[in-house]
Amino acid sequence: MKYLVLFLLLNGAITTAFSQNSTSINWISWEQLEHALEEQPKPVFIYFHAEWCGYCKKIKRKTFTNTDVIQKINSDYYAVKMDVETTDTIVFDGVTFTNKQAKTKRNGIHELPLLLASRENKPFTLPATLFFDSNFTVRERIFKYYTSKQLLKLL
Repeated sequence: MKYLVLFLLLNGAITTAFSQNSTSINWISWEQLEHALEEQPKPVFIYFHAEWCGYCKKIKRKTFTNTDVIQKINSDYYAVKMDVETTDTIVFDGVTFTNKQAKTKRNGIHELPLLLASRENKPFTLPATLFFDSNFTVRERIFKYYTSKQLLKLL
């Protein structure tokens, strides 16, 4: 009898675990993105942030925890997030990107966000969110805080 009860409890726990929707956005690396786009093109959602950015923290805490946002991004987009101050070397589309500014500036910004999220005649600002179509062509760029409701409209 106790084995039956144990079996039913384990079966219920496993079923519950696998039937729930994801509780977070499935963030992937640049390398994973490149492979995914080659195998199955689909739109891309890129989020640039930094540890010191207050609005970035608020987006992470409030917007990226919304179940509708999580479901929409996970089902319709490849999602990449990147700390703009990382010193990682990233190879994407055959090009190597580094954070050359880290050698000379306190909060040096990596080349990849500078390339994708810079605006003409304006300083680089955070948060920066980019939407690409399935051909990896920029569809829209957002440089401010947004709520879950606002993000869902953009998605």
